[in-house]
Amino acid sequence: MDGGGGMGSDVEREEKEEDATTDLLRDRFRLRTISIAESEATRNNVEISQPIMSCIADLAFKYTEQLAKDLELFSQHAGRKSVNMEDVILSAHRNEHLGALLRFFCNDLKAKEPQSERKWKKGPRKEDKAAEAKEPQTERKRKKGPRKEDKAAAGATIHIPDL
Repeated sequence: MDGGGGMGSDVEREEKEEDATTDLLRDRFRLRTISIAESEATRNNVEISQPIMSCIADLAFKYTEQLAKDLELFSQHAGRKSVNMEDVILSAHRNEHLGALLRFFCNDLKAKEPQSERKWKKGPRKEDKAAEAKEPQTERKRKKGPRKEDKAAAGATIHIPDL
């Protein structure tokens, strides 16, 4: 008796369930891709053979799998647990046209979002913090509060340009 047979069967069962889920997703993706190819062919008065449609569907699924892996890696590299729009735009770095379309889409989405009432204030830069940390303690104590110009600027809204 090996004593660990129960755990091996649990792992095998989970792998089979994962494989079944992947197969189901691939089949649904494939059917939808073929449906889109057929409708585009009809719309453009073009005939596409079934083997070609199947090939297109398989390539699209493989591309999507690789894209998902890339997006996951980009978000992990940035120290995040979820993928954001910058990751998607970064994934298109080899295709300038696609990148431009994604940026346009992103900007369009941002324009449709309700504007936040929160005003962003510019914080001290890293260089300023580093210089301040090097100053002697007595020098920091002698400093007075912000000047009038600084107070006026602090209330101003800072525009952060879109990507």
